[in-house]
This record gives sequence, C-alpha cells and structure tokens, in this order.
Amino acid sequence: MDHWEREGLRAANFGIRNQVENILDALAEQRAHQAEAKRKLDTARCSASSSDGLVEVTVDNSGVLIDVRFTANAAHSTAEQLGRSVTEAGREAARRMREQAAQILDPVAAGVRTMPDLPDLVLGAPSLRGYGEVERRDE
Repeated sequence: MDHWEREGLRAANFGIRNQVENILDALAEQRAHQAEAKRKLDTARCSASSSDGLVEVTVDNSGVLIDVRFTANAAHSTAEQLGRSVTEAGREAARRMREQAAQILDPVAAGVRTMPDLPDLVLGAPSLRGYGEVERRDE
C-alpha cells in the first residue's frame, strides 16, 4: 500500500469516526429529551366535564380515572344520568390525555426519525433506531 492509499484510508476512517461521534452525541441529546418527556408524561393529568355540567373527572397519563367531582345539581339527577355523565366526561378526559401525550412525544419521535443511523455509515452495522425509544401506549 502506498502513501496515498494510506492517507485515503486515514481520511475515510476520520470521516466515519466523526460521523459516529455525531450520532452518539445526537443519541445522548435524544436520551435527555426522552427523559424530559417521560417526566412530563408521569405527571400529566387531564380533566373534562360532562355536557350537562353535572360531573367533572380527571384522568392520569394512562387515561385511568383518578378523580370524580359532582356539582350540586347532581343530587337532583338519577343514577342512570350520573352514570352517563361520568362515562361521557371520562371518555373526553381520556381523549384529551391521548392528545396531550402525543404532543409530548411527537418532538422526541421526530428527533429519532431525523437522526442518521449506524447502517447509513457502515454497511451491515446494527441499527440504533429502537435504542431507548419512549414507548407509546395503545389507545
């Protein structure tokens, strides 16, 4: 191997190393964003009221009912009406929670999609795409 071939290999090696370092830096930054998104999701809550104004419910980040509040007018309603009101408000609160979770997770997902992957640099290298992704909950 002559001098120019060695220099060409060194330059190629340096370029690949630089790209790998950039990927690792982007991955570390992405992990930090994921940790922040997880913190936001862990504390997320959504509330909604029934259309008749009898009930307000709050759900956690999983859409699980964590609080139910009845207005004074609820005392004059039937059990069936209150049941429908709780169900209506619970569904709306869960829908809002799904929207809020999507807003929290979308920037993280966008960052992952735009990041270069190791196989883009080295043929046959393992993909880093799934590493550390924040899991989305099924609806």
